[in-house]
Amino acid sequence: MSGRNWSLPLALLFLALLGWYLFYTEQLVRAFRADTATLTRMFSEVQEGLADTSSTGPLQALYELQQIILDSRVPLILTGPGDTIISAVNLPFEADPATALGQARILDYARRLELRHAPVGDPTVQLIRFGDPPELQRLRWIPWLQAGGLLLTFLIGFLVLRAQRRAAADRAWTAMARELAHQLGTPISSLQGWLEVIRLSPRDRPAGIDDAEIAGEIEQDVHRLERVSRRFELIGREPRLGAIDVGEVVRGVERYLKGRLPRLGAGVRLKVHIRKGLPEVKGSEVLLAWALENIVKNALDALAGRGGTISLRAFHREAGWVTVEVRDTGPGVDPLIRDRLFEPGVSGKAGGWGVGLSLAHRIVVRIHGGRLELLQTGPEGTVFQLRLPVAESP
Repeated sequence: MSGRNWSLPLALLFLALLGWYLFYTEQLVRAFRADTATLTRMFSEVQEGLADTSSTGPLQALYELQQIILDSRVPLILTGPGDTIISAVNLPFEADPATALGQARILDYARRLELRHAPVGDPTVQLIRFGDPPELQRLRWIPWLQAGGLLLTFLIGFLVLRAQRRAAADRAWTAMARELAHQLGTPISSLQGWLEVIRLSPRDRPAGIDDAEIAGEIEQDVHRLERVSRRFELIGREPRLGAIDVGEVVRGVERYLKGRLPRLGAGVRLKVHIRKGLPEVKGSEVLLAWALENIVKNALDALAGRGGTISLRAFHREAGWVTVEVRDTGPGVDPLIRDRLFEPGVSGKAGGWGVGLSLAHRIVVRIHGGRLELLQTGPEGTVFQLRLPVAESP
């Protein structure tokens, strides 16, 4: 399940936990408010008893106080000498103190209450054992319930994150395999074609192609295969980085693409401007050229069937950074994928594999410690900005 598909269930879970916690807390607040009202009633009864000068006034006030305490739902057990149960109220179970079984059960509960609260009274006369009211017992569960909710949220989040990482890894491997097949396909097809030409007699070969020309073309295809192999070898491990000239990388990409523009993008013009005196950057020329090629090919895809201009600019404005901008006059990036443009498998092209920009992002950001971002997009065109840290002076 993708991150967006998981977001709604996680949000609902969070809202459910929050709503339950607020409801539970509100119930406790109401219970404590009721306790405050009970204490106020007790104070009122004492005041009335003190103000009543009749002989029965104080007794009536004590009776009322006793009734208020009994209504508070606090477990109370009154025992006489020898732990004989005299009376018990607000117990969490039903028991008749007039029976031996009821006496034993209530006494066992009384001793458990004594572990938390010291009895009140004289053991030779009578003792009162008491427990916690239901509200306080519910309050004791709050830390455990909070911890359980947090643990559940963490566990679900961890599982979702792991599933997303596995899905991203699967997409990355699939995209890499497709990209490798795509890059190997062109020189292999070319080699197969030249093999067919070699099998022909010299007089049957098209345009009188001789063996030296065929050997030259085969050599170029072999170089392309070596370059592809070298690129995928470097992307799979930590490459050795050295001081390189970004201007030379841009010029190399220009030379590679200009001979292929009529086939890759009919009606597309490539403009290159490299500022003089660019400082060197620390990187891999092979990988940076690959990243830049992928960004330019993305621009070519945007201009397919409509023509336009692709501009490459390399300059040094910020201290410590060399910047390369790739600008095209295409229709812009689909708003639905802008936030996920550098994720494996995300493509704005029908049938696209979504590997070029994700590879470029990995090369620039994770391998070279640089920055690659979509700087601008819209009907007027798209601008990608690639920034690389300047190499430290020896």
